[in-house]
Amino acid sequence: MPDAAETAADWIALAHDAAAAARDYTDAVHAKVAGIIAPGGKVDAALAEREQRLVHGFAWIATTAEALGAVAQWASRAHAAGSYGEVDELALRVGFGEYCAQIAGGVPMSQSEVARPSDFGLAFEAHDFASKGAVARFLASGSTPETRAKFAEILAQGNRPYEGFGDETLDLIRDQFRAFTRDRIAPKAHEWHLADDLIPIEVVEEMADLGVFGVCIAEEYGGLGLGKLAMCLVSEELSRGWICAGSLGTRSEIAGELIGENGTDEQKAKFLPLLADGSILPTAVFTEPDTGSDLASVRTRASPAADGTWRINGAKTWITHAARADLMTVLCRTDPDTPGYGGLSMLLAEKTRGTDEAPFPDPGIAGGEIEVLGYRGMKEYTLGFDDFTVAEDGLLGGAEGQGFKQLMRTFEGARIQTAARAIGVAWNAFDLGLSYALERKQFGKNLLAFPRVSDKLAMMVAELVMARELTYSAARHKDKGERCDIEAGMAKLLGARVAWANADNALQIHGGNGYALEYEISRVLCDARILNIFEGAGEIQAHVIGRGLAASRANSPAA
Repeated sequence: MPDAAETAADWIALAHDAAAAARDYTDAVHAKVAGIIAPGGKVDAALAEREQRLVHGFAWIATTAEALGAVAQWASRAHAAGSYGEVDELALRVGFGEYCAQIAGGVPMSQSEVARPSDFGLAFEAHDFASKGAVARFLASGSTPETRAKFAEILAQGNRPYEGFGDETLDLIRDQFRAFTRDRIAPKAHEWHLADDLIPIEVVEEMADLGVFGVCIAEEYGGLGLGKLAMCLVSEELSRGWICAGSLGTRSEIAGELIGENGTDEQKAKFLPLLADGSILPTAVFTEPDTGSDLASVRTRASPAADGTWRINGAKTWITHAARADLMTVLCRTDPDTPGYGGLSMLLAEKTRGTDEAPFPDPGIAGGEIEVLGYRGMKEYTLGFDDFTVAEDGLLGGAEGQGFKQLMRTFEGARIQTAARAIGVAWNAFDLGLSYALERKQFGKNLLAFPRVSDKLAMMVAELVMARELTYSAARHKDKGERCDIEAGMAKLLGARVAWANADNALQIHGGNGYALEYEISRVLCDARILNIFEGAGEIQAHVIGRGLAASRANSPAA
């Protein structure tokens, strides 16, 4: 229970102090890792690969510290808005207690991999961190059996941590999409999943009418002209009903940003209004069977034909919503003599929308469906191109050799959006777990009465607040026009872990019933698992974060 000795302002002040201490400890880890993989002042790729465990552990520690800072800021905003209550204080205390304990003792990178202070030779520094006044207070009184039990009790009464923005537009967006998801997505999501059906086109059209596909497209092109924070809210709320609904906008987000940031004036005028109103549905065609995350090895070839058009030849895989799509953004090699990223270009390839009878009716393209555990509703495909024709003006930006650079600019937004999807999935898992814990009785009482069950539910929401606020923080950086590749990566890294943990714990609360297909949590578990793979697998994401941070230190004047 909250301590009478401390006021809300006291706990918030302690949170800011503990977050600062976590950053100081992270700086010590930072120095150790940079010294190992950047001994000459520049990151050595071979050393970074050899020391993957240290690099990735550093990324996880830094991510955890950033989450603490983001939640401390959230608590201050909630308090300033007069909306900081007991449920918020308990979320703060439980979350800080757990994450400070992880930093001091070991941050989990997966179920079987833990980044411990001793790995970095920093056992003394970790002990010093744990001894800091604010940190010690959270370790002693933050996440205790009493605070977790009280937190679960208050959550069971329908209370939720503060989610306001102090912005009428953003608050209205959340309300609007929460209602739409409750009425139009959640009641049918499991039925669509079990049937492995495409999400009904009429639902897609309703989403288009709400502006889902044009959230970040400029108003001059028919979009809403809002930022990534608004996009997060839309993605989160839709994914809370079904990840497919939240993910439908991802392809439009990627295509819209690719064209909006890199397209010619003619390309923008042609495609952006149609993307914004949902008249055309795009798909991202980047991955190849043998490349995965190694985009420098892309081999699909695009060559100019005598008539000025482009002809694509090659194979792609894991292409989402490919049959129904009208526009493909295709990463391909236009200069076979230039190895690596330099020979890659992005093509805007229009195609005919497929049907069940003829999923790929155009000449020069064929596709095969990949059956998947979850993430259904759009379907996954392998694609084969055999002299598939792309219009003469289909080269993005009218410039060859820029494809990888153009794609890189979309990674920040895509990863922030993926983190938002993870938050929605994690909330869905919590909702299902809590509902079952309240309804199911064992030994004469409902499951919530058992400490191991209430602990799970309390931690689900405490970690959700951590992941959510880290994601919103990254979105705010993006909306300010600031580079945020590291912050976006951190949000995606933590969000994916929280979504999986919540789904796994919610299924455990269901017991044997959770393993039955008829229960929705079986779907949510499958959906949650993909989040740590796409848009940068967790290991790739951690490597990018760790290397990026180490490089920033190596290049700083004080290094």
